[in-house]
Amino acid sequence: MKRFGITALLALCAAFAPPALAQLSVDVTGEIDSNLKIVVPALPAQAEVSTPAGSSTELGRKIADVIATDLKGSGLFDPSGPGGIPAISFPEVTSPAYDKWGAYQALVQGFVRTTGGEADITVGCYLYDVALKQELTRQGYVVAPRDWRRAAHKCADAIYARLSGESPFFDSRIAYIAESGPKGNRTKRLAIMDSDGANHRFITNGQSIALTPRFSPDYKSIVYVSYLGSRVRIYVYDIGSGRQKLVTESNNATFAPRWSPDGRNILFSMAAAGNTDIYRVSAQGGQPVRLTTAPGIDVGGSYSPDGTKIVFESDRSGSQQIYVMNADGSGQRRISHGGGRYATPEWSPRGDLIAFTKISGDFKIAVMTPDGGNERILTNGWQDEQPTWSPNGRVLQYFRTSPGRDGSSQVWQVDLTGVNERRIPTPLSGSDPAWGPLLP
Repeated sequence: MKRFGITALLALCAAFAPPALAQLSVDVTGEIDSNLKIVVPALPAQAEVSTPAGSSTELGRKIADVIATDLKGSGLFDPSGPGGIPAISFPEVTSPAYDKWGAYQALVQGFVRTTGGEADITVGCYLYDVALKQELTRQGYVVAPRDWRRAAHKCADAIYARLSGESPFFDSRIAYIAESGPKGNRTKRLAIMDSDGANHRFITNGQSIALTPRFSPDYKSIVYVSYLGSRVRIYVYDIGSGRQKLVTESNNATFAPRWSPDGRNILFSMAAAGNTDIYRVSAQGGQPVRLTTAPGIDVGGSYSPDGTKIVFESDRSGSQQIYVMNADGSGQRRISHGGGRYATPEWSPRGDLIAFTKISGDFKIAVMTPDGGNERILTNGWQDEQPTWSPNGRVLQYFRTSPGRDGSSQVWQVDLTGVNERRIPTPLSGSDPAWGPLLP
């Protein structure tokens, strides 16, 4: 995707000198109980032409709809539009009729420009402070017609970043395990989708059981576990080529592969001789190196962002607890000391928090600092487990299983306030979500 900044957009639209930035912003802590009212009219087309993804006018409506949906899903905004909102003209994009939008605090406007057919489309995106009548940011993107949703996500990311002060996360993808069939004999396929559930596709065909996927740091690959008969394999799937490479295999139970931040190594857990330990293996394959040796079950290593430490769960103390060790396996120490059990720890990409599953009666998603302090419960479902972080470290996805013999699992999302929670739509039941990095 190509992105145009201010200079290129000025050439495309009416030129003017943008005024100083206003101070309109949203509160990301949840301390202020009101969401910013923002209006998103349909993006007008410079000319009405046809593309494989629909007419330019139709694309303008669809892009605005995705922008509004993204902003609403963040939990920080109260968006209106594009449905039920007056249309704007192409010249209005850079000269807003502020008096028309007095009921809102912020205004998103933009345009669609293309010559039609298979030609690329240019999407402009502008954010305005309505009260101060000031422009806050503008961006432009050039994409193939089929990638119009990416331009919409990028626009929503620019708005979110400008108003929240946080890094973006909408233009990213999720890998997860799509489940079908009876609870005791489910088909489990590796699948991939946009962060909002769109553009869904299956990666594996279900002949083998796929589990616990994770994106590589460069987003080019997914590591996952495959069970077929008595053989357990860890594969790396190349997203671009569709090819997969065997990293390691065994007759022993093997699970929870995780990338190192530099993408060179993969952590995984393996049961052998009555003990389950954490191992490290090169992403290219080779002989695994054992990192833990304590009696019991050690599972689920996750690297700190700088690659110097690993967080994992262990029952060496008699129940599942969270431990941290150095990347070479030295310096192992327990950091969880609250009531109940602790499982599936995952280090935040910002390094400031560790997310985990808290088991105390029900299963809940929670976070703590890397020293084990400031533990906070974020969800209150019956069985919420296995959190995965958004690229900006502000939002978590996980899977929630409903009660009963036929209980199914669904992918859910919550932000760090614990207030903004929603289900991510999937065509089948879903588990083991893994949030990928922000797309380039």
